[in-house]
Amino acid sequence: MPKISKRFLALSAKVEDRSYSPLEAIELVQTNANAKFDETLEAHVRLGIDPKYTDQQLRTTVALPHGTGQAIRIAVIARGEAVAAAKAAGADLAGDDDLVDQIAKGEMNFDLLIATPDMMPKVAKLGRVLGPRGLMPNPKAGTVTTDLAGAINEFKAGKLEFRADRSGIVHVRFGKASFTPANLLENLKALQETIDRNKPSGAKGRYWRSLYVTSTMGPSVEVDFSALQDLKQEG
Repeated sequence: MPKISKRFLALSAKVEDRSYSPLEAIELVQTNANAKFDETLEAHVRLGIDPKYTDQQLRTTVALPHGTGQAIRIAVIARGEAVAAAKAAGADLAGDDDLVDQIAKGEMNFDLLIATPDMMPKVAKLGRVLGPRGLMPNPKAGTVTTDLAGAINEFKAGKLEFRADRSGIVHVRFGKASFTPANLLENLKALQETIDRNKPSGAKGRYWRSLYVTSTMGPSVEVDFSALQDLKQEG
């Protein structure tokens, strides 16, 4: 077992064995995020789904109102004039067969891959390389599109793709420790609403099982997800 640091044990001692209100949990995680860098805050949601069944899978996107605080590197596979248009819209990498060949060789210097529909037959052949990393473009996630500029702008602004893992758990970053608690709460609320809105048709019984928030180097804190669902956003 990995050795637990004195710092982590001291921070863990501040977390009570109970569920906290959403804002209270966020503020506690921020207090505990005392590493020498701006820690990322993450939400971990256990859902009552079994993703091995197609009607119990969850894969979608969320537009975080205040972004993630992280720069995202976007690659685009397109052809012809669309390549130049993608670069003009802010893509970090853009190409056609040349980029496909690079990816096939394992060169993946990007966090997100967008493709135009006409290039998907070639992209599909990269499944063994892209699939395990969760980088395969998908129409439901908005990463297979003809509106390259729109997609690039949305993802650069804080739109995130996420999916439930094999255990039915969703892992999503929703900001930085330096954000205001109110902004982090708005981001977390947007995530909750997106998960509820995209509830799989085959989900049975209780949909939400647990919600924890944590920071890169800090302990996790349980959140009262019912209180988060009941929360009404101002505006």
